Amino acid sequence: MRYLRMFTNALAGGVLTALYLVVLVLQLNPHVPVVSMTTSGWLVALLVMYGPYVTALIIIGILGGEAILARPLHPGWLSVRILAWLSALSGTIAAALTWADLGSMRSMLSADSANRMSQGATATTICAVVLAVVAILRFSFGRRGNRPAAALMLASVSASLVIPLWIRGPGEVKVPAAHRVNQAGPVAQPPRVRLILIDGASRGFIVQRTAAGQLPNFGKLVDRGAMIDLATLRPTQAEPVWAAAATGKYPPKNGARSEFVYRVRRDEAEPVDLLPDYCFSQALLSQGLVRAEPLTAVSLKARPMWDILADFGVPSGVVNWPLTRPAEATFGFLISDYFDEATSSPIRSGDPRAGDPTTAVNIAREEFDRWQQVAPGAVLPGPDAPDPRQAGLQRMRWDRAYLDAEVELTRWFAPRFTALRVEAVDEIGHRYLREAEPELFGSARRGDAPRPLLDRYYAFLDAQIERAIEQTQPGDLLLVMSGFGMERTSLVKRLLARILGDSEATGSHEAGPDGFLLAYGTNVTPGTYRRGSIVDLAPTVLYYMGLPIGRDMDGFARTDMFRAEFTREHPVTYTLTHER
Repeated sequence: MRYLRMFTNALAGGVLTALYLVVLVLQLNPHVPVVSMTTSGWLVALLVMYGPYVTALIIIGILGGEAILARPLHPGWLSVRILAWLSALSGTIAAALTWADLGSMRSMLSADSANRMSQGATATTICAVVLAVVAILRFSFGRRGNRPAAALMLASVSASLVIPLWIRGPGEVKVPAAHRVNQAGPVAQPPRVRLILIDGASRGFIVQRTAAGQLPNFGKLVDRGAMIDLATLRPTQAEPVWAAAATGKYPPKNGARSEFVYRVRRDEAEPVDLLPDYCFSQALLSQGLVRAEPLTAVSLKARPMWDILADFGVPSGVVNWPLTRPAEATFGFLISDYFDEATSSPIRSGDPRAGDPTTAVNIAREEFDRWQQVAPGAVLPGPDAPDPRQAGLQRMRWDRAYLDAEVELTRWFAPRFTALRVEAVDEIGHRYLREAEPELFGSARRGDAPRPLLDRYYAFLDAQIERAIEQTQPGDLLLVMSGFGMERTSLVKRLLARILGDSEATGSHEAGPDGFLLAYGTNVTPGTYRRGSIVDLAPTVLYYMGLPIGRDMDGFARTDMFRAEFTREHPVTYTLTHER
C-alpha cells in the first residue's frame, strides 16, 4: 500500500509536468485555440509521452530519498509533503523552459505573442517561487495542520497553469491580407543579380582557410567585396531561414516557422508548427505520437522576391530553394528543392510539381539523369584518392546536378535574377566537422593527415565561385550567402548519440554562428559592414534591381555597401506592399 501511495503522488507529478508542457506548446503556437480538438490531442500525446517517464523518475527519487534518510516514507494518497516539492520543481523547470524557448524562438513569434509569452513566463516564475516557499515552510515547521499549506499549494499550481493561458488569450484570429491591384510597370533592363546560397557555411571557417591560401576565390570576395554578418533565425532550419530571406519578412508574417507542421490527428484544423526545445520534444515523432508534414509553397503567406520581380517584367531563375513545391514560375524558371526526390522516382510522378515550366523540367531532368549514373567516388573531383564515405553523402551528387542544371537553364532562359542553393556543406559538416577542425574538440591537427572531406568540398565550391566571378559583368551583382553557420555538437548530445547507438554528429547549427553575405561587383564598396539580418536580402535585391521595397517588409536595403555614386543615382523607393 505504501508503494501504491508513492505511485499516486508520482503520477500526479507526471500529469502536472505534461500540463506545463501543454501550456508551453500553446504559448509557442498562439494560433491554436485553447479550447479545441488540437489542444485535447496534444494533452493526450504529452501525457502518454512524458507521464510514464516523469512518474518513474519521481518514484526513483522518492526511493533514493528513503535510502539517504534511512527511514521509510508513509505518504498519503496525495501527500502535501511530497507534492509541495514536486510542484515547486515542476514549476521551476516549466519557468526555465519557457524563458529558454522565448529567448531562442522570439523571432518566430509576433511582438504581441512574444510579449504575452514573457508575461506568462513571469507569472509561472512567481508561482514557482511561491511553491518553493510553501515546500520549505512545510518542511521547516512541521507536518501537521497542513490544510492552509495544501490550499496555498493548490492555488499556486492552478495559477501557474491558468494565468499564462489567460494572458495568452483564446487564440489569435487570422486577419486576411488586404488585396492589392497590381499596378507595377515593367523595368527596363535591370542589372543582373546572381545569388549563391550555401547551407551551413561559416564565415570563420572561410576566413581561416582563405588566410591559409586554400580558398583563393572566396578570398577575392573577402578582399574585393563587401562582407556582412547576418543574424539568423532560431531554430536554424533551412525552410524558415530561406523563407525569411526570400520574402524579407520574419516567420510571423511569412507563415513559415519551422520545416514541418505537427499533427496528432489528421483532421486538425489548426496544427502546431513549432515544438518546444530543451525537453526532447522530437521524441514525440519517433514514438509515433505526432505526425510531421513538410511545409509546401502553399504554406507561405508572403510573396518571395522572384514573384515580385515578375510583377515588373523581370525574369528570374530559382534552383533548389526551399518551400517552392508545387513549383510555379510566373516569369522565368523554378526548380524546387524536391526535384532530386522527384527525378529519383521510377515513374517521375513528382516532376511536374517539382519544377516549372515544362521546358525547364526537361532540361533539369537530363542533368539529374546524368549525375545519377556517376560513381560515388567521381562526384567530388580532386587530386586526392576517392573517399569511400562519399557514397553515403547524397547532397554532393544532387548539388552537382543542381549546379549543372542552373547553367543550362540560365543559357536557355537568360534570367536577370538567378538563385542557386547548395546543401552538401551542411551535410558534410554535421558528420565530419571534427576531422576538419579538430581543435574545436581539444585535439591537435595532424600534419600528415589527408585533406578533410569538408575542406575538399569547400575547394570545389571555390572553383564555382571563380566561374561566377568571371561571369560577373560591369554593373552585375554577385551575392554569396549563408543562412547559418556550423559549430561543434555539444558533448551531452554526442554522448547521448553514442548511448542510443546513433551515428555521432560532430557538427551542429542549432546554436551555431550567424550567417553571412559576401557581395561582389563594380558597384560594391569593399569592406566589412555592420551586422544585418537574414531578412535584409530581399529588400537589397529589389533595391539594386530598381524596384520599390514593401513598407511591410521587416528587412532593410543594405545601401551602405554600394558606392556613393550608385546610391546617389538610385534612391530607395517604397510601396505600401507587394502582397496581393
